[in-house]
Amino acid sequence: MITDYASKLAQVITDYSVAINSGDYVVIRGNMASIPLIEALFEAVIKRGGHAYTHVNIPGLNELFFDNAGDEQLSYGNPMLEFVLEKADVMLDIEASTNSKSMTGVSAEKMVRFQQAMGPLQVKLIERISDGSLRWCLMPYPTSAAAQQTEMGIHAYTEFLYKACGLHHDNPVAYWEQVRDKQQRLADYLDTKSHANVKGPGIDLSFDFGGRKWISCHGNLNFPDGEIFTGPIEDSVNGTVAFNMRSILFGREVRGVKFRYENGVIVDASAEHGEEFLLSQLDLDDGARRMGEFAIGTNWGVDRVTGSTLLDEKIGGTIHMAIGASLPESGGVNQSKLHWDMVHDMKNGGQIFIDGALFYENGHFTV
Repeated sequence: MITDYASKLAQVITDYSVAINSGDYVVIRGNMASIPLIEALFEAVIKRGGHAYTHVNIPGLNELFFDNAGDEQLSYGNPMLEFVLEKADVMLDIEASTNSKSMTGVSAEKMVRFQQAMGPLQVKLIERISDGSLRWCLMPYPTSAAAQQTEMGIHAYTEFLYKACGLHHDNPVAYWEQVRDKQQRLADYLDTKSHANVKGPGIDLSFDFGGRKWISCHGNLNFPDGEIFTGPIEDSVNGTVAFNMRSILFGREVRGVKFRYENGVIVDASAEHGEEFLLSQLDLDDGARRMGEFAIGTNWGVDRVTGSTLLDEKIGGTIHMAIGASLPESGGVNQSKLHWDMVHDMKNGGQIFIDGALFYENGHFTV
């Protein structure tokens, strides 16, 4: 199953998600646990006439870095990473956790200093993706650590990913094209509206989005995919949310997060677990306390919490909100070195009203 997953996923990624053209300079980044997928992607790129460059990380290096790096090293913006980011036509990133808790011992101060150094690269990445000059895709590879975090065995977890990615369909590309068409109709409908009220257990929020763009995500940037999102007007967000799903950033888990927004800014924030780390991120810069993205997850193949944002934000019947940077393609203008997606389950009583009319209830669209 794992070998079949790698070969089939590589085919869909290079045929559909970021269709490789002859002459494309393609950067493939992963770790040693994801070698079968790296090999499959490398072969697919070469067969399509692309130029493949692989960057394979060794598990544990990040831990060694943060254990030993001084202030100058933490603040150093690696020019080699900048060079690769500027030259690539396509970047394929593989998420393959070997230890989801390896970064939990890193102090919030060190993490913030490192994020500030890496901030310009993140901004450049978002800019190039948004203007179409860089095709980028993030995808998962099954590992024992990821399976354990999801409370599954490795074979069951691989099958879970296989179905979440739509690889069990006879024609996965046709399946994702159908997802694209359905979601684009929803996005087109929302593009004619201007105001949202989000209500339900743990949430009572409102925001404006008139003039902003709703984007359908259907397998071109993330895989698996399944969401529609926009960038709320920055000073229009008001209300409260008590997230009912855990969230992980840089291996640091937070649970029981509560926010209160006033005129677009988080004025009260707390967490039952991981509050110190949460507050350090909110204080990262001026834009970190604003909502950069509001999204609705649509992938019912992702049917459980995994601890991976890549997967959890796609869960059918959920919404997620990103604190920090807007994604420019939505028309959002909030800038921050942070973009942290937090997920909220809407299947038991959640509702979204658009311009006063019921648009979404208990995890399903009503239009």
